Amino acid sequence: MAIFVVGDLHLSLGGDKPMDVFEGWEGYLPKLEANWRTLISPQDTVILAGDTSWAMKLEDTKTDFAFIQNLPGQKWLLKGNHDYWWTTITNMKNYLKENKFNTIDFLHNNSYFIEDKIIVGTRGWNLLETENSEKMINRENNRLKLSIEDGIQKFGKEKEIVVFMHYPPITINNANSEFVKTMKQYEIKRCYYAHLHGNSHKDAIEGIKNGIYFKLISADYLKFDLFEI
Repeated sequence: MAIFVVGDLHLSLGGDKPMDVFEGWEGYLPKLEANWRTLISPQDTVILAGDTSWAMKLEDTKTDFAFIQNLPGQKWLLKGNHDYWWTTITNMKNYLKENKFNTIDFLHNNSYFIEDKIIVGTRGWNLLETENSEKMINRENNRLKLSIEDGIQKFGKEKEIVVFMHYPPITINNANSEFVKTMKQYEIKRCYYAHLHGNSHKDAIEGIKNGIYFKLISADYLKFDLFEI
């Protein structure tokens, strides 16, 4: 049993928004599926760190979710900036149950205990200065705190807490963001994030910074493989 992570699948199996038109994404889905089936066993866990489906409405995710359902392992989904189908946890869990998507669940204001680790996470927000950035960063940071506190309350302080986010929680110009401060407060040692594509890969902060190990796990950055944590 092991834990793997990958972000930004950008599935569009039930729609018409193929990622193959972008450089480096040609034929990506067969590559992803082949790598997934080679690496992942039914007992393994996969964290999908946002931007899972291009669907606009929850009911339009059915083909994409069926693809994920039929891959081995248990999957936990984070919200990404393009997951427009995301509604309330109650609605989404009911949708999973109705469609018998029993290998899928959601990581949102909550936590899970897997392989002796507490798994927590949130979407995060763009750290570039925009009109509503401070408000949104504070909201997402509070969600990160909720997820961490949920893990501590349910599973105790002594277990390692691993953070997953969609947006990068650290940038060259913002190495001590609110998200980083929160992780330092709770003595988090590892954080995996997605969102960056193409030329933006060069902007990724990886390795140990502020005592925390950071790793970019966007699908194209991983060459459509999965990363074992």
